[in-house]
Amino acid sequence: MSVGLSVKYYWYQVGTSDFLYSFFSTVAYNLENQKWGSRFPYIMNEFYEGYIKKNHIKFALSELDTITKELRRFSCDKIIWSFEDLSLSPPWGNRISSDITDLSNYFVTSEGEDFLTILKHAFEKGIETNSDVLIKNL
Repeated sequence: MSVGLSVKYYWYQVGTSDFLYSFFSTVAYNLENQKWGSRFPYIMNEFYEGYIKKNHIKFALSELDTITKELRRFSCDKIIWSFEDLSLSPPWGNRISSDITDLSNYFVTSEGEDFLTILKHAFEKGIETNSDVLIKNL
């Protein structure tokens, strides 16, 4: 199933739901000491549940900045495909582009865009339009 981010009338394509879940799983496992939402409650709890409220976006942006910086410290082999089943790996295995150097640039949308950049743009658009940012299935 394909997912994206919706902000008022704006759409940001992400990719499959498994891909998006991998982002959340990777953050929880590597940056939150396997305690989902313990450090990044706005992104990992509220946003993960389907949307971030417009009055919480500035907090989510701050969390995203920290997440991006900290993911730079992790090599690509630290990717987590599923928090519930650590034996699972991405369908492409370890066959990734040489442009991907660490976990901060590992997540690339189905349209070839950097996911963390797209997420930042969606959050910024939410602030600009005074709108919630929603995760939507297609």
